[in-house]
Amino acid sequence: AAPRQCIELHFDEKYSIEPSWECKFDHIEVRDGPFGFSPIIGRFCGQQNPPMIKSSGRFLWIKFFADGELESIGFSARYNFTPDPDFKDLGILKPLPVCEFEMGGPEGIVESVQIVKEGKASETEAVDCKWYIRAPPRSKIYLRFLDYEMQNSNECKRNFVAVYDGSSSVEDLKAKFCSTVANDVMLRTGLGVIRMWADEGSRSSRFQMLFTSFQEPPCEANTFFCHSNMCINNTLVCNGLQNCVYPWDENHCKEKRKANLLDQLTNTSGTIIGVTSCIVIILIVISVIVQIKQPRKKFVQRKTDFDQTVFQEVFEPPHYELCTLRGTGPTADLADVADDFENYHKLRRSSSKCIHDHHCGSQVSSIKGSRSNLSTRDASVLTEIQPQPVKPLIQPMNRRNILVMKHSYSQDAADACEIDEIEEVPTTSHRLSRHDKAVQR
Repeated sequence: AAPRQCIELHFDEKYSIEPSWECKFDHIEVRDGPFGFSPIIGRFCGQQNPPMIKSSGRFLWIKFFADGELESIGFSARYNFTPDPDFKDLGILKPLPVCEFEMGGPEGIVESVQIVKEGKASETEAVDCKWYIRAPPRSKIYLRFLDYEMQNSNECKRNFVAVYDGSSSVEDLKAKFCSTVANDVMLRTGLGVIRMWADEGSRSSRFQMLFTSFQEPPCEANTFFCHSNMCINNTLVCNGLQNCVYPWDENHCKEKRKANLLDQLTNTSGTIIGVTSCIVIILIVISVIVQIKQPRKKFVQRKTDFDQTVFQEVFEPPHYELCTLRGTGPTADLADVADDFENYHKLRRSSSKCIHDHHCGSQVSSIKGSRSNLSTRDASVLTEIQPQPVKPLIQPMNRRNILVMKHSYSQDAADACEIDEIEEVPTTSHRLSRHDKAVQR
C-alpha cells in the first residue's frame, strides 16, 4: 500500500482448500510484512472461510501452496487500503515527489543529501527515493555504509533504507535497515537499487554508502586482487577509500600518500608557508633585540640596622699629625721616625681598619701621660730639641716594626703635641732602617 496506509484482506464465499492437520499440505499463508520471514498472521485450509485480515503496515505477504494429489475449488479474496491509525494525527499524506537517481562506474557514493542538492524534494517533504546503480558488464556490486543514522530508529513505518538486488520489486529485496546498525551488502547482479523512505518527521535521517564494481577471479591485467574473491579497478587502489571488503587496497599506501602530500604542499602552499615562516623569524629577532637593549633595574637590598659608627672611620678617615720626638739622637733619626709615621699614615688611609688605642690631646694630658711612661732624662731631652722640618723620604718596605704616636685633630697643635705613649705595632712587611735597636723599646 501507499505510505501511511494499511491493507485489509477479505476472502469470498467461494472457498475450499484440501483440509489437513496444521494445514501441512494445501494451504494459504499470510504474513504481516514484505518478507517470507515477516511475522505470520495465519495459515488457512479446509472449507471454512478465514476471517478478515488487516496488516499493521503498508505490506502484506501472501503465499498459496498446493500439491498434486487432492483437488478442490480453491479460494478468492479481495483487498483494499485503509488509513494507518498510527498516522491519523498527521492527516492525509500529500503526493510524494518523484525522486530517482541513475549512477554507475567503477565506484561512487550514494547519499541522502543528494535529495536536497539536486532539488528532488524539500527538507520538510516526505520522500520515497530510489538510486539505480548499474555496474559495467560482467561485474557485480559491493555496497559499504560510510554513514548511517535513522531519526526514528526501529520504526520502519516512518524511515528505512532498503537494498534490492536486480530490480525494485519486493521479491528482489536484499536487506532493509531501520534500526541503529547497517551492514555491508554484496549483490549477486550488476543492478542494485537503494531505496530510502522517510516521512515529514524523519527527514533528519541520513545515510552515505560507497558502491564498488568488481569482478570475480581470475583478475585481468588492469585490476587489483582484493584477496576476498574481488577484482577491482587499479584506479581504486590507494585512493583513500576502502573499496575491498578488507583494506588490502589501502594497506601499502603510506609512502605514496606522504609523497603526494609533500608535492601538494610544494605546489600549492610552499610560498605561503615560506612567507609566514620569515615573518615569524623576523618578529622573534626583533623581540630578542628589544629585550637585550632594554635597561634593567638593579635592586640593592637596604639594611635596616645600619650602624654609622662602624663605617665612620672608613668614609671619614681621621687626620693623623706627626709629633716630634725629643731625645739625644741626631736629627736624622727623627727624620727616619717621621718618615716611618708618614708611611704608616699612607698605609692607614688604604686600609679599612683604624687604630685608636691612645690619643694625642692637650698639653696637660700629654704631660701626664709622658710622666707615667718616660723617664726624667728623656723628658728633658724632649724639651730641648726643637721640631725640625721633615722631608718625606722613600724608605724600603721591608721593616718589621713601626712607631705609633697618637695625634691631635688640628695641624696647628703640632708644636704643643707631646708623647703620650709609644706602642709597638707588628707588621708583616716593614722594619726600621736606622738605629732600630736604639729606638725600639
